Amino acid sequence: MKLVTYLHDGKEAVGVLSEDGAAVCPLPFPDMNALIEVPRERLLSAVDAAEKAGTALALSEVTLLAPIPRPRQDVICLGINYKAHAAEAEKYNAEAFKKERPIPIYFSKRVSEAVAPEGFIESHPGLVERLDYEAELAVIIGKTAKNVKAADAADYIFGYTVLNDVSARLLQTIHKQWYFGKGLDGFTPMGPCITTADKIAFPPALGISSRVNGEPRQDSTTDLLITSIADIIEELSSGMTLLPGTIIATGTPAGVGMGFDPPKFLKPGDVVECSIEGIGTLRNTVR
Repeated sequence: MKLVTYLHDGKEAVGVLSEDGAAVCPLPFPDMNALIEVPRERLLSAVDAAEKAGTALALSEVTLLAPIPRPRQDVICLGINYKAHAAEAEKYNAEAFKKERPIPIYFSKRVSEAVAPEGFIESHPGLVERLDYEAELAVIIGKTAKNVKAADAADYIFGYTVLNDVSARLLQTIHKQWYFGKGLDGFTPMGPCITTADKIAFPPALGISSRVNGEPRQDSTTDLLITSIADIIEELSSGMTLLPGTIIATGTPAGVGMGFDPPKFLKPGDVVECSIEGIGTLRNTVR
């Protein structure tokens, strides 16, 4: 199923999309974080009741928000996790991006409020130069994960969404670590929905792409990760507890703005579309 957070009559709510994606059925949970923690049997029962209640709202009547508008914790991110992106990043700035060993690069992305589908990416004039985009598959943890083995990792995944890891390349590289250049307000568009894990074969092998003003930029598949989702969950959970609702952005493929010669960075007015097969398209405008 595809789950969404939306606004209707000024109130935030959660719901499940209809099969044709044209309507949303309201669900009786206060927010997506609470929904994720509900036992699966109760969630399925609530979805069944909602679909039979006849209270569906046309998608045109609501405004979609990020599926998890206010994550409980910072988003955990993987850097340089596709080989082709590793090559383009090293070409752009070898000092900042070269990986000597195939060890995962983890960093966190501060998110006070995730940007909605159709929402705005903030350009931060006077602070940000070289604004860039990164289409990523984000994994949503469904239950408390501690010391999870890779073979069991799929059992801990609630679902998946699309995340644009917006990046200020100059801030990212001059600070030598990526927290500030990745964590500014308006730098985490997410959505349009969470597709539950039962609808996507594990490990996910999904088409992932991006476009800027209609121009194709990224085009890859999510089975090309250097560090797999199962290995990510095993390694992280070996030393930290992953709570329900934890978001893990798994990295971006080649085709980001800094990878072109000359680079193609974003500017106000640009429209960025990030798409993943089986989930949908995240469309945002730079302002």
